[in-house]
Amino acid sequence: MAEAFQFELVSPERLLLSEQIIEVVVPGTEGYMTVMAHHAPLMATVKPGVVAVKTPDGKLDSYVVFGGFVDITPDGCTLLAESAVHVADIRADELQNRIKDAQEDFEDATTREDRAKAEDLLGQLKTLEEAIKAA
Repeated sequence: MAEAFQFELVSPERLLLSEQIIEVVVPGTEGYMTVMAHHAPLMATVKPGVVAVKTPDGKLDSYVVFGGFVDITPDGCTLLAESAVHVADIRADELQNRIKDAQEDFEDATTREDRAKAEDLLGQLKTLEEAIKAA
């Protein structure tokens, strides 16, 4: 059986989760990462996506995050999210508002760099929308 480690999911509003788990899948900007006990130290940025958590009793749980940072150490993992909610609590209208805002940012972008960032965020949000629909 996999060894448990401490995981914390924190948003500016509150601490969403703080418990011993055996695995967490994080949507990093460079790709999804699976973190387990004794992982090599790493700090990475997080893109909008679904964080999947597996507890020692085999229970799976999911949270939606809208960006942030993850700090991984051999002893634990802390995800500091810009915004996060349990997947069951995600509101379709909130996600649609974020997609609309990203679309407006894309249309209003004046530099190539700003346009690329807005396009990337818009793509991530649309992918997140599809992932939530499938869940």
